[in-house]
Amino acid sequence: MAFDFLVPVKDKVLAFSEFLPPQALGKNIHKHTKQDGLPVFANAKVAIVGVLESRNAFEKKPEKMDIDSIRIQLYRLMMGNWNATILDLGDIEEGETVEDTYFVVKEVVAGLLEENIMPIIIGATQDITFATYRAFDKIVNMINMVSIDSRFDFGEDDELISSHSYMSNIITDKPNNLYNFSNIGYQSYFNAQEEIDLMERLFFDAYRLGDITSDISLAEPVLRNAHLVSLDVRAIRASEMGLSANFSPNGFTGREICALARYAGISDKVSVFGIYEVENSSLSFQLVAQIIWYFIEGLSFRTIERPSSKNEDFTKFTVPTDTDELIFYKSHISERWWVEVPSILPEHTKTNSVALLPCTEQDYLDACNQQIPERWLKAYKKSLG
Repeated sequence: MAFDFLVPVKDKVLAFSEFLPPQALGKNIHKHTKQDGLPVFANAKVAIVGVLESRNAFEKKPEKMDIDSIRIQLYRLMMGNWNATILDLGDIEEGETVEDTYFVVKEVVAGLLEENIMPIIIGATQDITFATYRAFDKIVNMINMVSIDSRFDFGEDDELISSHSYMSNIITDKPNNLYNFSNIGYQSYFNAQEEIDLMERLFFDAYRLGDITSDISLAEPVLRNAHLVSLDVRAIRASEMGLSANFSPNGFTGREICALARYAGISDKVSVFGIYEVENSSLSFQLVAQIIWYFIEGLSFRTIERPSSKNEDFTKFTVPTDTDELIFYKSHISERWWVEVPSILPEHTKTNSVALLPCTEQDYLDACNQQIPERWLKAYKKSLG
């Protein structure tokens, strides 16, 4: 079993949690310890797993990620009004080869998904995303992935997989289970024009940092449609992360990144949430802990909604346009919006059925003004093959 490779939470972290008040997370998380072994998985909703693999880091780091300090900052936060059993399964250390580490990550994540437990991965480098993607192989046929990142991370064709090139492997590796990829927060000066053009050719979605920060709610439907979310904390501005040399002066603020984490938690599709590229500083430890807190907060407010014209919790809007008739739905409960897209997934083509694409109210208003929403156009073109 891959879970046998998990290293228990360190004694110093356990000792710290002993002195916390009863309302603190550290008192309520079920931990993997040397003495008691793995916690019981029954009824668990969330499992925290550290991954210390860093050999494929693009920028070689002088020291290992201090995951114990992240845990200490997380444990000292107070529980929200949650009804979620949270596990801390400890860490996956470096294997004999990087591929060995990837294999263990893949098997651990797949095992948790089969138990309907949400893995929160805290990884030293973002190439670990590739292993979490492969964990879906026997669970979901096609997945949607969202990366919160200042870069697309395609890299060069002949480049070995690294934290700056893992997306190339995801796109080309067989079996190819990636249906859609969306980037939130890219910064143009970090991405070659060829990469931006590739995103367009593949009908992938990309949202510039300025567009998202001017209206953070634009990210909600993107995250609502994701199965896997990968957060590169280098998308956060340097001043929020302890002024590390590997971070940019421009990026998301702490408040904005926590809002994105909450949106990811609320999504009833998101099954894996990964946080990568953490630098060792007091500020970064605190912010990563708060990102995890907000993700779990969102998870506790998940509402499974299935829009249809027969469901009284939704209003159906039919919008005639010059080219197509668009069907929108608005939830009376969450006030979220969806739009129908014909044959959005390959399996739908056999029945010529429609699928629902999360969207915004602005997409509906644009359609009313005869402007076809860009997210609908991309999804429709992709469905045509």
